[in-house]
Amino acid sequence: MRKILFRNLTHGPLTERAPSADDTAIAELAAALERASRRRLGRSLSIRAVDAGSCNGCELEMHALSNAFYDLERFGLHFVASPRHADVLMVTGPVTKNMREALERVWTATPDPKWVVAVGDCAVDGGLFAPSPKIVGGVSAVIPVDLHIRGCPPSPLELLKGLVALLETTGPTKK
Repeated sequence: MRKILFRNLTHGPLTERAPSADDTAIAELAAALERASRRRLGRSLSIRAVDAGSCNGCELEMHALSNAFYDLERFGLHFVASPRHADVLMVTGPVTKNMREALERVWTATPDPKWVVAVGDCAVDGGLFAPSPKIVGGVSAVIPVDLHIRGCPPSPLELLKGLVALLETTGPTKK
């Protein structure tokens, strides 16, 4: 035990360093997102993450928005568990045949006004999974999409920029 303790005290941490992005840039971007959501909705933005059949790379980047570095909760932005409480559906992955109906139900359960964001190359057009017979295609093949964010996977900063652009430039999808 003493040996392990001494080794841990003399060696540095084994964790990764925080991303090299400028803290003020992230704070300004998140503040712009909060202002835009309050202007468009009169309240904070609620996000529902939907995995339509992805490899989970995009989900990891989306969940990084909630970590201590990006911390969207400090700006009143949050992920919700139910589509009934969501303003934005962030959909990842190519839509599989088994997830098509579930995605349609989630879209229907989300109250108006609502936005749909296709996150990652697979959600845009099926990505490298497109040739598979089990893939329907990108998210827009099943439900209307307001914004496509490309990348494999897109970084958390790209996701923030996309949300700001979404709120500042587009109107929500109507049923």
